[in-house]
Amino acid sequence: MKSFHGKIQMVDLKGQYCRLKSEIDAAISGVIESTSFINGPEVSAFTAGLEKYTGSGHVVTCANGTDALQIALMSLGLEKGDEILVPAFTYVASAEVIALLGLVPVLVDVDRDTFNISCASMEEAWSDRCRAVIPVHLFGQSADMERILSFASDKGLYVIEDNAQSFGALCHFSDGTSHMTGTMGNIGCTSFFPSKILGCYGDGGALFTDDDSLASRIRMIANHGQRIKYHHDITGCNSRLDSIQAAILRVKLSHIDEAISARRKAAEFYDKAFESLDEVRIPYRAPYSDHVFHQYTLVVKEGPAVRERLRVFLESKGIPSMIYYPLPLHKQKAFEKTAVLRTALDNSCVLSESVLSIPIHTEMSDGIIEYIAENVREFFGK
Repeated sequence: MKSFHGKIQMVDLKGQYCRLKSEIDAAISGVIESTSFINGPEVSAFTAGLEKYTGSGHVVTCANGTDALQIALMSLGLEKGDEILVPAFTYVASAEVIALLGLVPVLVDVDRDTFNISCASMEEAWSDRCRAVIPVHLFGQSADMERILSFASDKGLYVIEDNAQSFGALCHFSDGTSHMTGTMGNIGCTSFFPSKILGCYGDGGALFTDDDSLASRIRMIANHGQRIKYHHDITGCNSRLDSIQAAILRVKLSHIDEAISARRKAAEFYDKAFESLDEVRIPYRAPYSDHVFHQYTLVVKEGPAVRERLRVFLESKGIPSMIYYPLPLHKQKAFEKTAVLRTALDNSCVLSESVLSIPIHTEMSDGIIEYIAENVREFFGK
């Protein structure tokens, strides 16, 4: 067994900063010297860079990923009581904004292999009160967007993609085309939380759309409902990405492909190390999606007791791990009175009791990856 000296992180933001230090320091210094802290040229430049990288017709930056989801819903002209289909196994923000706006979250199950929204469950949970669906591209992989878009078109639903965890992933369609996650629905939303694949040094988010009128409305909502200063046509909010964060993100965007490659390299090593372990299931790769590995999530087949022992064992070896997510949304108190359930949520329940994410990030040395893999194998006696 190899030993490792040093602190292992779930995400090594300090190491990443040190690697990009000269570029990032120069970018931050440039904003401070310009004193253009809000809606400055760095925000415009980063927005243009995002549009070029993703191929999206319009990008509107905002304060965080949750705001992006809320603004997206606000832009669609929905009415209180309208239903929104959303997976039960995801971070709370995807459903939180639905309830916050007086809409109704209809919780649906996820696929046991991909962890993404189950199309069969989505179709079963639909009612004529449904107005939109929020597919969440969880852990770094696209949901089955071809089937989701077809269903949405048939039922007249808006599609809001929650792409906080899969920035840079491609979804492949049967006609041979490929599209970046966040650019296929009516609106895509993402987060620039520091631990994300493209993360800033605070909070930040963005919305993506090819619809000119939606883009105009989204910009208004994010800016107090105004097109012209002090002329407020609709009720909006104050949600903006500051120039320092935009400058940092512009540097990181220029390195995004190498960042994704580093995550994939670590995932490939883990795959080979764990493929012979019958006790765990490694991340599944859907044939219709690339994987950018925001998380590397194992499924511990024997359930919560063994998962907890594995977590404690890894902790004793200086290896962090996280459970994303310990409770599906239908078991959260916040949704006891607001959420609607029309379909079984068995996969969401099983996954919440068996998933465990281990470190994966851009700064992982071969030594760190080997040390983590060897300790997981040791726990299972391999």
